[in-house]
Amino acid sequence: MTIAAEAVRPKPAKRSGPSAPKPADRKGFGRFRLADLGSGLIVLYCLVPFYWMIVSALRKPSDQFATTLFPAPISFENMKAAFSARNGFGRALLNSLIVAGTTTVITLAIGITTAYVIARVQFRFKNVVLAVIIATSMFPGVTLLIPLLKLFVGLDWINTYQALIVPSLSFGLPLTVFNLTAFFKQLPAELEDAAQVDGCSQWQGFRSVILPLAMPGIFTSGIITFIAAWNEFIIALSLTNEKSMRTAPVITALFTGQYKFDQPFGTQMAAGVAVTVPLVIGALLFQRRIVDGLTAGALK
Repeated sequence: MTIAAEAVRPKPAKRSGPSAPKPADRKGFGRFRLADLGSGLIVLYCLVPFYWMIVSALRKPSDQFATTLFPAPISFENMKAAFSARNGFGRALLNSLIVAGTTTVITLAIGITTAYVIARVQFRFKNVVLAVIIATSMFPGVTLLIPLLKLFVGLDWINTYQALIVPSLSFGLPLTVFNLTAFFKQLPAELEDAAQVDGCSQWQGFRSVILPLAMPGIFTSGIITFIAAWNEFIIALSLTNEKSMRTAPVITALFTGQYKFDQPFGTQMAAGVAVTVPLVIGALLFQRRIVDGLTAGALK
């Protein structure tokens, strides 16, 4: 009876409470904290120059050499000076928008079709062609400056938009073709076969099926091309000598102060903020389209 009673006696419930972390958990937690610390330092390193540029732009011109962390008092005199008619900064922003926007559209129109053909069509020396396309983007802009200047003088293209757009294509096109070729290769060819079975032509299948799935790569390539064309400086400086055709980075570097030997740091910082804000807005608008996995479930 004693043995049977002991067998049926309920065991005491274990107390619930926080258990001591295991050594493996402590190790993983430590790695997580180190990763957070490293990410925070990288973000701080990237944002501090931009923050200082904003602070410098909001100082009074008489306080442009101050080192305080906050502008006191806040002043918009530098911003007004940057957009004054004497500097021509508004026209320069429009020129940058035209050049960067046109470059991006042409780059995507040519790059998408070229990358699709390289990814899908089998032909001899395909890898050689792709290698040559990539190699064309490895030349520094300075080495191309003299040939471009001589060519565009002969074509009477100095102080024209095409003189600013065509050199920018030499960077945007190879990068776009390379990125999108790898992206199109990841998309299964069965998707196009299924579209053709449903009655679509090859062009309709590409436009209706492949392009929507390739949007993350297309947006990424477009944003990189736009930023590169927007920030281009050395070629735009060399191929334009009229204020009405200069781009925003060039006109910012050529700002002059109230007197001949003044260095308008505050005005240049205000112009830098105005040049950077469109890029930040564009990145915020398109970040979801870039990171979203639109190809998830494509084989279903």
